Amino acid sequence: MEINKKLKILSKIGKELNNAHITWAIGASLLLYLKGFLDDFQDIDIIIAEKDISKTKKILLKLGKLEPENPNIKYKTKKFLEFKVDCLDIDIIAGFTIVNNNQNFYFPLKQEDIKDYIEINGINIPLQSVNEWRNYYSLMGRTEKVKIIDDNIKNYH
Repeated sequence: MEINKKLKILSKIGKELNNAHITWAIGASLLLYLKGFLDDFQDIDIIIAEKDISKTKKILLKLGKLEPENPNIKYKTKKFLEFKVDCLDIDIIAGFTIVNNNQNFYFPLKQEDIKDYIEINGINIPLQSVNEWRNYYSLMGRTEKVKIIDDNIKNYH
């Protein structure tokens, strides 16, 4: 799917989340794409505050289809929902928890943690920190993503 179509889907979702006063932010590969670290992204990872799970689920159900649960033992995230919106995978993550060396690393999203925004199609899109995602990727053992961030961080401000 072409990037402009994916970004249109993002802005459509973003408008709904903003109108519902959801605490949310973009993370993972889309964050790295928006910061210029990657040339493309496959899906949209939306991190939300745990208090907003049911409101977010209702919004996404209006926009797309909920996929069956597919648990992964590397994560103990409080709530992980996968949707298809116009053929694009949308992951909703609340209470992000990474398991590393039998330890749980818990990263809840709080409004005060969101310090960066980008406007896409007239919609304000909140972004998580690239440095936070470097930490997450390191804990996940995703060395290729850590390297991408390290290689690009000098150009990042």
